[in-house]
Amino acid sequence: MMNPLSIVWDVDPVLFSIGSIEVRYYGLTWAMAIGFGLYLFTKFCRHEGLREELADSAFWYISLGTIIGARLGHCLFYDFDYYICHPLEILNTRQGGMASHGAALGMIVGLWLFARKNRMPYLWGLDRVAIAATIGGAFVRFGNLMNSEIYGEPTDLPWGFIFARNGETVAMHPTQIYEALCYLLTFGVLMLMYYRYDQGRKHPGMLFGAGLVGIFLSRFVIEYIKNPQKSFELDMDLMMGQWLSIPFIVLGVAMVVLSFSAKFRGYVPDLKLHAAAKKQKSKK
Repeated sequence: MMNPLSIVWDVDPVLFSIGSIEVRYYGLTWAMAIGFGLYLFTKFCRHEGLREELADSAFWYISLGTIIGARLGHCLFYDFDYYICHPLEILNTRQGGMASHGAALGMIVGLWLFARKNRMPYLWGLDRVAIAATIGGAFVRFGNLMNSEIYGEPTDLPWGFIFARNGETVAMHPTQIYEALCYLLTFGVLMLMYYRYDQGRKHPGMLFGAGLVGIFLSRFVIEYIKNPQKSFELDMDLMMGQWLSIPFIVLGVAMVVLSFSAKFRGYVPDLKLHAAAKKQKSKK
C-alpha cells in the first residue's frame, strides 16, 4: 500500500534546450561543484597568506583530473566489457556514466600534478581538496536526484520517493538525498576542523583522511539499501560501490593515524617562498 505522504518525483532532467543542445540539471550540479571548489580554494589561499593564483592552477588540474577520472571510472568499473569493445564511446559523455570513485582517483592524480607544478606540499593540497570534494559530492548527488537515478529499495517511510519517470509505482529510498546529507555533514565537520581547530596546519593529512572516511563510509553503508546499478552486482556479496569504497576507507583511517606522526608535520607550504613570489609579481 502506498504511503499517502510519499513524494511523486517526475522531474524533467533537462533544464532547458536550445535546438539540439540540452542543458541538464546533472551537468549544472557538476559545474556548481567545480565552481564552489574554486571558491573554497581561493578562500583557503587568502586565509593562509598564499598566492591566489594557486587556486587557479589547482582549478585546472583538479577539474580535469576529476572529470576524466569519473568518466574512466564508470567505464572501467561498471561497463568494462562494453567499453573495451567500443573505446571511442568513452568520449560519448551524453550517454551518461560518471563514477565517484574514479573521480576521487582522478582528483588525487590531478592534485599531485598541481603540487609538482607549483612546488606545494602534496598533503597540503589533499587536505584542502577534501573539504571541497565533500560539498561537491553533495551537489552531484542532487544532480542524480534530478536524473531520477541511483535510488534505493522500496520503503514505507513518509519521505519515500516514487520515481514516476522510471515507471516506478511504489516509494523508494531517496538514497541520493541520504548521501548528499552525509556529505554536507562531513563538509561542516571539516570546515570546523580547518578554521576553528587549525588541523590543516597542526596535523597535515588529518582533513584528507577524515574526508575519505566521511564520504566513503557513508557511501558503503547507504549501498545496503540502494538498488544495484548493474545486473552483475546481483550475484555479489557486496555492491561494486562498497568494494571500491573499502580501500578509500582504509586509506582515510591510515591518514588520520599518520597525521599525528612527527614526519607529517613538515608538510606545510614555505610561506617565505610564496611571499617572495607574490612580492615579485606585484613589482611587475
